[in-house]
Amino acid sequence: MRPLVTRLLCLCFSAALLCAVVEVGAQQGPAAQPDPRVGLKAGFRDAGTAARNMELVRNLPKPEGFFDPNAPFGKPSPPERQPGAPGSQPAPPAAAEQPPSQPGTPPQQPQVNTLSFTNSDLAFTRHHVIMGNYHGFNTYNIEDPNKARLLTSVVCPGGQGDVSVHGNLLFMSVQDLRGRIDCGVQGIQTAVSAERFRGIRIFDISDLRKPKQVAAVQTCRGSHTHTLVPNPKDKSVLYVYGSGTSAVRSGEELAGCSGEQPDKDPNTALFSIDVIEVPLAAPQNAKIVNRPRIFADPTSGAISGLWQGGNHGPDTQSSRVTSQCHDITVFSEIGLAAGACSGNGILMDISDPVHPVRLDDVVDKSFAFWHSATFNNDGTKVVFTDEWGGGGRPRCRAIDPPTWGADAIFDIVDRKLRSRGYYKMPAPQTEQENCVAHNGSLIPVPGRDIMVQAWYQGGLSVFDFTDSEHPVEIAFFDRGPMDAKDLYSAGYWSTYWYNGYIYGSELARGIDVFKLKPSEFLSQNEIDAATLVQTNELNSQDQKKIVWPASSVVARAYLDQLARSKGIQAERASAVKAALDRVDKVRSARDRDAAAVRGQLDALAMQLEGDAGAAAGRDAVRLKSLAATIKGRTASLR
Repeated sequence: MRPLVTRLLCLCFSAALLCAVVEVGAQQGPAAQPDPRVGLKAGFRDAGTAARNMELVRNLPKPEGFFDPNAPFGKPSPPERQPGAPGSQPAPPAAAEQPPSQPGTPPQQPQVNTLSFTNSDLAFTRHHVIMGNYHGFNTYNIEDPNKARLLTSVVCPGGQGDVSVHGNLLFMSVQDLRGRIDCGVQGIQTAVSAERFRGIRIFDISDLRKPKQVAAVQTCRGSHTHTLVPNPKDKSVLYVYGSGTSAVRSGEELAGCSGEQPDKDPNTALFSIDVIEVPLAAPQNAKIVNRPRIFADPTSGAISGLWQGGNHGPDTQSSRVTSQCHDITVFSEIGLAAGACSGNGILMDISDPVHPVRLDDVVDKSFAFWHSATFNNDGTKVVFTDEWGGGGRPRCRAIDPPTWGADAIFDIVDRKLRSRGYYKMPAPQTEQENCVAHNGSLIPVPGRDIMVQAWYQGGLSVFDFTDSEHPVEIAFFDRGPMDAKDLYSAGYWSTYWYNGYIYGSELARGIDVFKLKPSEFLSQNEIDAATLVQTNELNSQDQKKIVWPASSVVARAYLDQLARSKGIQAERASAVKAALDRVDKVRSARDRDAAAVRGQLDALAMQLEGDAGAAAGRDAVRLKSLAATIKGRTASLR
């Protein structure tokens, strides 16, 4: 479908932009065969599906109470009108995510059946996945992912319902005006109310079947998303970065809240984030301890120091003024955070989590709204996403530029962001499918940077960005649109890898579970090595350093990568494979063959280190990693 994209773009964009589009499109490579995602049958429960190099192993629909039985997948979105057309009106907020309110905009109640029952983000704890929803959250038992089942449902309206887990505590974002401190479903009818809640809820989930709300931290703009930030110096305290994107509430409802511009009120709630301190032994005492001005101009001190809104010139995107972050991802072990903040991507030093310091900031002429961020495992790259259209509009059509509503891949060089490339799910979608880049996570394949990502009704896409300038799709799953005529907001909000499986929160259809299948792009050894990485907790916005065990499976994964890139001599590869086969038969250092096998592997490790010295780039790194893994493997035999 790439030639079609290029031909249509010729009609719409300047020659300069077309050159950039063709170059980026070439990075992903032309499809070797017709893309099966094109032309899928529409349907709610019976939509057509297409998959490559992965399989759907489980689907669970939304439980009762989390959809309107009279409109189980909501109401259709009205047609999008062209700006400036006779009688045109601005399109209403997308069903999936409300665009941030502009300062001074009167808050409005969300529409029932449009936002009220939308599935949102995922968090994992032990053998359970918790899926947020604008109406509360649902917990599923995934001890056997192939037989995942609903454990419990908690009704607690307030949107958008993003969730995170730390030990026995569950954190939940609340932004809607209908949110109540007591989780009631009756909403709030008055403009100012002591019963309204907008901020971060904290639940005790010691008993997952009976969560108990133990704290509710009120914030001026509510919480659209949040990020858990460990305290490296004090394990008894956890911090939460709250990102509010809604209109500022009245100071009559919450003291100290002001939505004025900085020139009128320097203490405005705009142009900041909330830093919440949570004493883990007494979470009921959680409180805001700082509202850092992370967008300030370092020279003038002006708190509105980043992107001022507007476009970047002809044939570029328009983006909002940077007065908030949508998502912040932290990588505490390296002391960095990446913020996707309206009109900017920012890199921060969080060695002192209460006082984050901006290290760098970037803009991108192809980005409309900086949405989320993901580091690679080395902390040398960041993938930023652009939620062009707010998540509720079709932005993956053949006429849409492949750098708009896409991922921008940045290398981190000397703690600065350097633009390298773009990635966008390559299959053209229809006018009836909301589609744009959304949430994803790393898949822990050693030696490679691989990510699974949600694209709403564009399905999910697994891509390799080891080469920042040339990302490549390696697997996908997609359904047809909800309806053949109208656009209903649906598709994947988040898709995350957890302990060997991929989990997807589908806005309208429930939760899906997937497994990867080996292919020419990803070997079974690489999948098995990724599956070796087991964790008891996962919050995608709080990345942890992944460390692989020194196992034969990991060594074979490196061998497969070196064979794929022709980075190892055939004789050497055969010798390593044979030695690994031998060592797998040795049970302990006391076995008769242990010493001989250990000697063989030690010799091979030295040879591989020599090969690495003569190699370059990723092959050199993989050869070193293979040698180190072999050394670790032999250590158990000493």
